[in-house]
Amino acid sequence: MGLLDIVQAGVITGDNVRKVFAYASEHKFAIPAINCTSSSTVNAALEAARDSKAPIIIQFSNGGAAYFAGKGISNKDEKASILGAIAGAHHVRAVAKAYGVPVILHSDHCAKKLLPWFDGMLAADEEYFAKHGEPLFSSHMLDLSEESKEENIETCPQDILDIHNAFSKVTDLFSIAAAFGNVHGVYAPGNVKLHPELLGKHQAYLKEHLKVETNKPVWFVFHGGSGSSREEIQTAVNFGVVKMNVDTDTQWAYWKGIKEFYEKKRDYLQAQVGNPEGPNKPNKKVYDPRVWVREGEKTMVERVKEACADLGNVDRL
Repeated sequence: MGLLDIVQAGVITGDNVRKVFAYASEHKFAIPAINCTSSSTVNAALEAARDSKAPIIIQFSNGGAAYFAGKGISNKDEKASILGAIAGAHHVRAVAKAYGVPVILHSDHCAKKLLPWFDGMLAADEEYFAKHGEPLFSSHMLDLSEESKEENIETCPQDILDIHNAFSKVTDLFSIAAAFGNVHGVYAPGNVKLHPELLGKHQAYLKEHLKVETNKPVWFVFHGGSGSSREEIQTAVNFGVVKMNVDTDTQWAYWKGIKEFYEKKRDYLQAQVGNPEGPNKPNKKVYDPRVWVREGEKTMVERVKEACADLGNVDRL
């Protein structure tokens, strides 16, 4: 039985998100969460998921959402970030089902200073819910790691058991981004020492104190995975990671395709007319953005497929 026997293709919410994460935990794989900044990057992530026969998480950061709306729009009071996140969400909903895979639609880190952005997305969720019976987004991330422990305990506790107990009073639909040596950004292999075994200790601690039978009572999220080895990733997945953020690596992959295209077609990209084939030969078929943007999409697709493979997220439908 695959995931499409459990949930439908397209954006999923509520209980269907629960089903997908439970299935991932049971079958020991995780789903990459791809930070997207445009319809092009969204489409590339969805294409990779389709080719991998796997679910995918599309997520928008505060800055990525503002870019989606357009850099010509002021982001005063987070207006561009709100508009971009909503526009991106509607684009995902419009095309996701056509790719034939379950899609979780998520917003990335929201620090306390960015709460107006969070509120704007929640308002969009409520408006969409009133019309369609489900929120616009599948989920959101509230990140209070910059705040004091006392403030975090009230809203997003740093201690794993405190988090579980606090959120369980409201819902079981939450995951925890517990640190185990991981950091955001891009690093060469070996420069960041991960300790995914800590996640196993967290799970054992929760199992003991919650008095449950499952060995993985909480869903973990893996942030800052650039440069991680496949072995480290697999260990983290075995200890309950069901979601891994991917951003800097896919940014580079997108640029790599465009860079290689330019290097290959350099002599055709110096003027609208004139190339090695003759002074009057037009170059439109080379400089058309649909051509070189697609080259970026192709290499991003391959990197997302690699992330799916690293996480065991292949042939899951």
